[in-house]
Amino acid sequence: MTNLMEPSVRAALPADVRAINAIYNHYVRTSTCTWHLTEESDEGRLAWLRARTPAHPALVVEIEGKVIGWGSLSTYNTRQGWSTTVEDSVFIDHARHGQGLGKLMLGELLRRAESLGHESVIARISGEQTASRRLHASLGFVEAGLLPAVGRKFGQKLDCVYMLKTLRQP
Repeated sequence: MTNLMEPSVRAALPADVRAINAIYNHYVRTSTCTWHLTEESDEGRLAWLRARTPAHPALVVEIEGKVIGWGSLSTYNTRQGWSTTVEDSVFIDHARHGQGLGKLMLGELLRRAESLGHESVIARISGEQTASRRLHASLGFVEAGLLPAVGRKFGQKLDCVYMLKTLRQP
Protein backbone atom coordinates (compact mmCIF):
# COMPACT_ATOMS: atom_id res chain seq x y z
CA MET A 1 0.00 0.00 0.00
CA THR A 2 1.32 3.45 -0.93
CA ASN A 3 1.81 5.98 1.85
CA LEU A 4 -0.36 9.01 0.98
CA MET A 5 2.35 11.32 2.33
CA GLU A 6 4.79 9.96 -0.26
CA PRO A 7 5.21 12.06 -3.39
CA SER A 8 4.07 10.49 -6.62
CA VAL A 9 4.69 11.48 -10.24
CA ARG A 10 2.02 11.25 -12.93
CA ALA A 11 1.10 12.74 -16.29
CA ALA A 12 -0.11 16.33 -16.12
CA LEU A 13 -3.83 16.83 -16.79
CA PRO A 14 -5.82 19.91 -17.83
CA ALA A 15 -7.11 20.13 -14.25
CA ASP A 16 -3.49 20.72 -13.13
CA VAL A 17 -2.99 23.89 -15.19
CA ARG A 18 -3.81 26.33 -12.37
CA ALA A 19 -1.40 24.60 -9.95
CA ILE A 20 1.35 24.38 -12.59
CA ASN A 21 0.97 28.10 -13.27
CA ALA A 22 0.95 29.02 -9.59
CA ILE A 23 4.32 27.29 -9.22
CA TYR A 24 5.79 28.63 -12.45
CA ASN A 25 4.53 32.21 -12.19
CA HIS A 26 6.08 32.55 -8.74
CA TYR A 27 9.47 32.09 -10.44
CA VAL A 28 8.56 34.44 -13.28
CA ARG A 29 7.99 37.14 -10.64
CA THR A 30 10.86 36.35 -8.29
CA SER A 31 13.68 34.38 -9.90
CA THR A 32 16.13 34.08 -12.76
CA CYS A 33 15.51 30.32 -13.05
CA THR A 34 13.18 31.24 -15.90
CA TRP A 35 13.86 34.13 -18.21
CA HIS A 36 10.18 34.69 -18.92
CA LEU A 37 9.26 38.24 -17.96
CA THR A 38 5.47 37.90 -18.01
CA GLU A 39 3.32 35.37 -16.23
CA GLU A 40 1.77 32.48 -18.12
CA SER A 41 -2.03 32.55 -18.42
CA ASP A 42 -4.10 29.48 -17.66
CA GLU A 43 -5.31 29.51 -21.27
CA GLY A 44 -1.74 29.62 -22.58
CA ARG A 45 -0.67 26.82 -20.26
CA LEU A 46 -3.64 24.71 -21.29
CA ALA A 47 -2.71 25.17 -24.96
CA TRP A 48 0.89 24.18 -24.07
CA LEU A 49 -0.34 21.04 -22.31
CA ARG A 50 -2.66 20.04 -25.15
CA ALA A 51 0.16 20.51 -27.68
CA ARG A 52 2.38 17.96 -25.88
CA THR A 53 3.16 14.79 -27.78
CA PRO A 54 3.80 11.31 -26.36
CA ALA A 55 7.53 11.88 -26.99
CA HIS A 56 7.46 15.12 -24.96
CA PRO A 57 5.50 14.48 -21.75
CA ALA A 58 4.53 16.92 -19.03
CA LEU A 59 4.42 15.46 -15.52
CA VAL A 60 3.39 16.62 -12.07
CA VAL A 61 4.56 15.55 -8.64
CA GLU A 62 1.89 15.50 -5.98
CA ILE A 63 1.40 14.68 -2.33
CA GLU A 64 -2.07 13.79 -1.06
CA GLY A 65 -3.57 14.92 -4.36
CA LYS A 66 -1.94 18.37 -4.29
CA VAL A 67 0.37 19.32 -7.17
CA ILE A 68 3.63 20.58 -5.70
CA GLY A 69 5.87 20.48 -8.77
CA TRP A 70 6.00 19.79 -12.44
CA GLY A 71 8.43 18.93 -15.19
CA SER A 72 8.51 18.33 -18.91
CA LEU A 73 10.56 17.13 -21.82
CA SER A 74 10.44 19.49 -24.78
CA THR A 75 11.75 19.59 -28.31
CA TYR A 76 15.22 21.09 -28.19
CA ASN A 77 15.35 22.04 -31.86
CA THR A 78 12.71 21.51 -34.56
CA ARG A 79 15.21 20.38 -37.20
CA GLN A 80 14.89 16.62 -37.73
CA GLY A 81 18.53 15.89 -36.94
CA TRP A 82 17.85 16.95 -33.34
CA SER A 83 14.86 14.61 -32.90
CA THR A 84 16.55 12.41 -30.28
CA THR A 85 17.63 15.38 -28.15
CA VAL A 86 15.20 16.92 -25.67
CA GLU A 87 15.32 19.69 -23.12
CA ASP A 88 14.11 19.26 -19.55
CA SER A 89 12.23 21.69 -17.33
CA VAL A 90 11.67 21.15 -13.60
CA PHE A 91 9.83 23.52 -11.25
CA ILE A 92 9.03 22.71 -7.62
CA ASP A 93 6.87 24.80 -5.29
CA HIS A 94 9.27 27.23 -3.60
CA ALA A 95 8.02 26.17 -0.15
CA ARG A 96 9.02 22.55 -0.90
CA HIS A 97 12.69 22.99 -1.82
CA GLY A 98 15.22 20.66 -0.21
CA GLN A 99 12.86 17.69 0.04
CA GLY A 100 14.22 15.70 -2.92
CA LEU A 101 11.25 16.52 -5.15
CA GLY A 102 13.34 18.05 -7.93
CA LYS A 103 15.50 14.94 -8.02
CA LEU A 104 12.40 12.73 -8.06
CA MET A 105 10.95 14.68 -10.99
CA LEU A 106 14.18 14.93 -12.99
CA GLY A 107 14.89 11.23 -12.41
CA GLU A 108 11.46 10.32 -13.77
CA LEU A 109 11.94 12.61 -16.77
CA LEU A 110 15.25 10.88 -17.52
CA ARG A 111 13.69 7.40 -17.23
CA ARG A 112 10.92 8.43 -19.60
CA ALA A 113 13.34 10.10 -22.03
CA GLU A 114 15.33 6.90 -22.24
CA SER A 115 12.27 4.67 -22.66
CA LEU A 116 11.02 6.99 -25.43
CA GLY A 117 14.26 6.53 -27.35
CA HIS A 118 15.77 9.93 -26.74
CA GLU A 119 19.56 9.91 -26.70
CA SER A 120 20.41 13.23 -25.04
CA VAL A 121 18.79 15.58 -22.54
CA ILE A 122 19.89 19.20 -22.42
CA ALA A 123 19.34 21.65 -19.58
CA ARG A 124 19.71 25.38 -20.09
CA ILE A 125 20.31 26.88 -16.65
CA SER A 126 20.83 30.48 -15.61
CA GLY A 127 24.44 30.66 -14.42
CA GLU A 128 23.72 31.75 -10.86
CA GLN A 129 21.18 28.96 -10.28
CA THR A 130 23.60 26.74 -8.39
CA ALA A 131 20.89 24.51 -6.89
CA SER A 132 19.63 23.59 -10.36
CA ARG A 133 23.17 22.98 -11.56
CA ARG A 134 23.83 20.72 -8.55
CA LEU A 135 20.56 18.86 -9.11
CA HIS A 136 21.42 18.12 -12.73
CA ALA A 137 25.01 17.13 -11.87
CA SER A 138 23.71 14.72 -9.20
CA LEU A 139 21.90 12.81 -11.96
CA GLY A 140 24.85 12.63 -14.32
CA PHE A 141 24.60 15.84 -16.33
CA VAL A 142 27.90 17.47 -17.24
CA GLU A 143 28.52 21.10 -18.08
CA ALA A 144 28.74 21.31 -21.85
CA GLY A 145 28.91 25.01 -22.55
CA LEU A 146 28.59 28.56 -21.31
CA LEU A 147 26.99 31.50 -23.07
CA PRO A 148 28.10 34.54 -21.07
CA ALA A 149 25.76 37.50 -20.57
CA VAL A 150 23.17 36.36 -23.15
CA GLY A 151 20.10 36.94 -20.97
CA ARG A 152 18.67 39.80 -18.98
CA LYS A 153 16.18 39.86 -16.12
CA PHE A 154 15.67 42.18 -13.17
CA GLY A 155 18.20 44.56 -14.73
CA GLN A 156 21.06 42.09 -14.59
CA LYS A 157 22.93 40.27 -17.34
CA LEU A 158 22.70 36.51 -17.08
CA ASP A 159 24.88 33.65 -18.25
CA CYS A 160 23.37 30.48 -19.69
CA VAL A 161 25.01 27.21 -18.65
CA TYR A 162 24.32 24.23 -20.89
CA MET A 163 24.33 20.86 -19.17
CA LEU A 164 24.06 17.55 -21.01
CA LYS A 165 23.06 14.02 -20.06
CA THR A 166 23.77 11.29 -22.60
CA LEU A 167 21.37 8.41 -22.06
CA ARG A 168 22.22 4.70 -22.22
CA GLN A 169 21.76 3.21 -25.63
CA PRO A 170 19.73 0.00 -26.01
